[in-house]
Amino acid sequence: MARPEGSHPEIGDFSIDTGTCELEPDPYNPNGWVLRINGVPSSHIDLVDPLRLDFEYMRWIASLVDSRWVAPDRLRALHLGGGACSLARRFTASHPQSRHVVVELDGRLADLVRQWFDLPRAPLLRIRVGEARAVTETLREESRDLVIRDVFAGSITPAPLTTVQFTQAVKRLLGPDGVYVVNCGDRPDLALAKREAATIGAEFTHTAIIADPAMLKGRRFGNVIIAGSDAPLGEDPGLARELLGGGVPAHLWQDARVRAFAAGAQILAD
Repeated sequence: MARPEGSHPEIGDFSIDTGTCELEPDPYNPNGWVLRINGVPSSHIDLVDPLRLDFEYMRWIASLVDSRWVAPDRLRALHLGGGACSLARRFTASHPQSRHVVVELDGRLADLVRQWFDLPRAPLLRIRVGEARAVTETLREESRDLVIRDVFAGSITPAPLTTVQFTQAVKRLLGPDGVYVVNCGDRPDLALAKREAATIGAEFTHTAIIADPAMLKGRRFGNVIIAGSDAPLGEDPGLARELLGGGVPAHLWQDARVRAFAAGAQILAD
């Protein structure tokens, strides 16, 4: 299939402000591309189908968001961590009335992603170069419905983006029904996930966790999606069924189970 007009991906290694990135074709999808940053898989883009998300944790986030906002609902989203802007691109396709700002620390990477992929333009999708916490703290109160944190330095989220003080800054941005979603990468002991869940639970009335059973049983390193909101979260039975039906089935924990999981964990602080 022909490459979409306006997209110019290039195979190779490239210098960026924070190190190097590598762009390679997906061997299983003629329209797919994989972006690695400093050797770590960061993003996948299907040039033809913006609704396709190859990373399981991104599909889980998308399912959670879809259960809260159904097109044509208007959605104002802030994405902390850019990569190839896969989720922001997906939501501009699934929710055409949505508006997205992606905060990316690496200016050179942001330029390359715009060059390689046919990303929607402003006001649908804007890329703002800057440090995630600094940008978050400058934004207007109640100016967002959704904040997604997917920021990593290697395999670890920078500590200043995990604390209760940062969580308070995020909450200030959200409207009454707003949702904060974080991608927590953790070891089998789940110590960080417990502390992140405790921290988010300290600020929001409702919490939820999405992860695959092996991760939740402490059998491997992987991703735990943790969400917080002051409105009920994850109560749609259709969401739980959808998560179980994916290529990597995931479990949905609602608030009571999340708080039991995080019981005794120390809240993260600056």
